[in-house]
Amino acid sequence: MRCLDCRMEGTANTAVGLCVTCGAAVCQDHVRIAAGSRRGPLLGPLNSQTRTVRCRQCGHG
Repeated sequence: MRCLDCRMEGTANTAVGLCVTCGAAVCQDHVRIAAGSRRGPLLGPLNSQTRTVRCRQCGHG
């Protein structure tokens, strides 16, 4: 799978993830990683660390 932002720029880089907001494929250069934490017994240990992948466009919000 190729990065959507790279395709729009005229290049072709391999995607490393999918944006959780819009579903766009993103490469290492365009990915935005948001750190957070989960709480609650149904979602794993209390205060477990999480990472969320977002594209450049959705990562600005």
